[in-house]
Amino acid sequence: MSAVSEELRSYAEEKVERARSVLRELMSLRTEVKNRTLLRAAELLDAKRDLIREENEKDIEFAKDIGLKPAVIDRLVLNDKRIDGMIKVLKDVASLPDPVGEVIKMWNLPNGLKVGRMRVPLGVVFIVYESRPNVTVEAASLCMKSSNAVILRGGKEAVNSNRVLVEILKEASREEGFPEEAIQFIEKTERELVWEFLKMEGKVDVAIPRGGESLIRAVAEHAKVPVIKHYKGVCNIYVDDRADLEKAYDIVFNAKVQRPSVCNAVENLVINRRILKEFFPKMAYYLGKAGVELRCDQESLEIVKSDPKLSFVKVSLATEEDYYEEFLDLILAVKVVEDIDEAIAFIEKYGSKHSDAIITEDYSRAMKFLREVDSAAVYVNASTRFTDGNEFGLGAEMGISTDKIHARGPMALEELTIPKFIILGEGQIRDNFGVPEEFKG
Repeated sequence: MSAVSEELRSYAEEKVERARSVLRELMSLRTEVKNRTLLRAAELLDAKRDLIREENEKDIEFAKDIGLKPAVIDRLVLNDKRIDGMIKVLKDVASLPDPVGEVIKMWNLPNGLKVGRMRVPLGVVFIVYESRPNVTVEAASLCMKSSNAVILRGGKEAVNSNRVLVEILKEASREEGFPEEAIQFIEKTERELVWEFLKMEGKVDVAIPRGGESLIRAVAEHAKVPVIKHYKGVCNIYVDDRADLEKAYDIVFNAKVQRPSVCNAVENLVINRRILKEFFPKMAYYLGKAGVELRCDQESLEIVKSDPKLSFVKVSLATEEDYYEEFLDLILAVKVVEDIDEAIAFIEKYGSKHSDAIITEDYSRAMKFLREVDSAAVYVNASTRFTDGNEFGLGAEMGISTDKIHARGPMALEELTIPKFIILGEGQIRDNFGVPEEFKG
């Protein structure tokens, strides 16, 4: 092993040991200490806006210098609105019930034993993420409230922003009596270092990658520790022939245009054939005015091409690959279907089991869609852009899981705990097999 690799291994081991050193302290930490620390961090974020923006500007300039895409740079920016968002996250998480120690259920057995399940922290959480420095505050706040230790490894393009945010969280921790070793920040940017953390079975309890598909696949392939993941967000909206079209225009526009660079933005618009001529010209007009490029199947392409009022819309014939694509940009693929069954089949084939929506006024079809679409979040008459821990009232999220084990959808406080069985007895023994009387003298 090279000297550099040995150095990275030692660095990783030290970070993990520091995180693990406070796990017992975290388990017994009072809720009021956790809440005070989060609220103090919110105050410090507000007071240090200028410093945060100053450090963030360094990252933005670096991102431009290395040629990152505008969508990536957009995720990187920490303006006043996003600082306000981080402050809100801290306050929201502080206001939520503490899940640690909650007894979920308890039942009595015929032998008198009381059996129950209690929520306990996962332990050491290693989160790998790209571009979005606000994830630093979201992940740390959730781990702090759920009594987990967190190891934060952001991208090299956000290292200055992430560092200053961690410093603020640690300052609040010192002031309020929260163990600051529970927040570990990885400043080194070598990718090989990530693989070291992912090998640490029994020391790192779970890894959560949050970023592009290539990052998540790389983490999943290298990990020996459990990984909670979603590969990409190919979200779909189906406009039924019994839809309220005024709702549909706003929902589709919001889901594509409001912030196209995120995983819950819509990528495929699926339209019932019966309303195509009524619905799609106006929808294409609105989207085209917003600069959205349409990649259409033959039927929907002809609608745009045959209407002189839509000559300004950038449109092309969709390829098979387009329907699988997470564009993260002002690009939308369009597919015409015969009915709800064909729409669901399309979503099953091309979607990523992230977030999908139906727009319909038909109750039976809405319920059918909710039952049969196998995704982490399924909507009726609402934008997919709501798939977010904060929007769901969960305070924040570690990420959005499309896995089917442990956590699915926005991963927040409860998902950062795991139930353990607790058993209360009064001397019960199995099969009445105790110390024989003759042994007792």
